[in-house]
Amino acid sequence: MANKRELKKDINYVLGDIIEAVYVWELANAEKPTKESEAVIDEAISTFDELIARVNDRSVENKKAHFKAINADLESKGRALIEKINNLK
Repeated sequence: MANKRELKKDINYVLGDIIEAVYVWELANAEKPTKESEAVIDEAISTFDELIARVNDRSVENKKAHFKAINADLESKGRALIEKINNLK
């Protein structure tokens, strides 16, 4: 990982793409209820807020390990959200 700015961009791009994928699903399935898809969007937004708050935490001793942990959380939470999108009916 290059730096803090790159990590913030990664968080923004990954979660933004997930939200965009939900919107595409909603457009393709306009006749279906959107409670589940709205829940995925809400979870993506809360994940974004949580990860950005962790990136901006200045009281961390080992920044490299801290940012690696955030990156790993972004990957795991992103995969979980993608799985939820794939399971929308």
